[in-house]
Amino acid sequence: MSRPERSILPEGAAAGTLRQTSVSHIAFRVPDVANAVDFYNRVLGMQVHSVLADGGFRLGWGEGHHVLDLLPGDKALLHYGFEVRDNGGIDGIRDRLTDANIAFQAIDDSYVDAAVGPVDGIVVHDPDGNEVHFHSAVCRQGEHSADTGRRPIKFQHTTIGTPDVPRFVDFFTAVAGFRISDQLQNGHFCWMRSDRDHHTLAVVDVGRGGDIDHYSYDLAEWNDFKAWCDRLTDLDVLVQWGPGRHGPGNNLFVFFDDPAGNHVELSAEMEKFHDDRVEYVPRRWKPIPQTVNLWGGQTPTWRKVDPEVRA
Repeated sequence: MSRPERSILPEGAAAGTLRQTSVSHIAFRVPDVANAVDFYNRVLGMQVHSVLADGGFRLGWGEGHHVLDLLPGDKALLHYGFEVRDNGGIDGIRDRLTDANIAFQAIDDSYVDAAVGPVDGIVVHDPDGNEVHFHSAVCRQGEHSADTGRRPIKFQHTTIGTPDVPRFVDFFTAVAGFRISDQLQNGHFCWMRSDRDHHTLAVVDVGRGGDIDHYSYDLAEWNDFKAWCDRLTDLDVLVQWGPGRHGPGNNLFVFFDDPAGNHVELSAEMEKFHDDRVEYVPRRWKPIPQTVNLWGGQTPTWRKVDPEVRA
């Protein structure tokens, strides 16, 4: 019996190098900063950590590392980041970037909250030109004291929209050190992991680059997820997609938009991987509506969908 093909989107040589790396923070330009700050405080329980020099605000959950930067301007993704807790992880990324002749620079310490302390980090650009931060471990006291009925327990993953999924996957597996968890059979969507969560980063073909598709916060469990769906109604936040359950990741999900139109996901019960105990062959899901929502099969209105997915 022949061995099944491992993946339409092949993993690069460094795949699996990162096993203790999580999402860290994200930054947006938004047309109305004050309105966005109020929204994230009211809905997700974030507090202002500091005021930025150019009229923006840095938000988080009260202590430790920040989660979100909001700066004035037309809607845009400014950067997204990852916290690398792996021993030698930052040095390894530097070495692989150098070997691949990809330019990078040291991270600017000014982006770190004073209470977090010094970090070792780099700034690089992904294949679409988005700025990506990789930095060493930071303090996250605010995430350890969550009132799960009032705020998520952590920032969970980022999903980038791109016209070139294979190039993205090659960069993040061959250079950064992520692994492929799942993908669509046509190669237009890929979910990648860098810790035990099914995905800390996903990438989807939307026909253009330079922006996120969505980003996600983690809820503790089903009871919290159910309560949050009711809470969004109480807060007059319109649900844009869900509730449902994804096939890849097996997680519960519900989506809503922030005032700038960024798609925000709340997720619970994401699948876990234990790469130190098992060999895993990435699954290839059919590009049909039931893949992205096992419960109902509908797809989000904002995403370009292949004709075969509409069938």
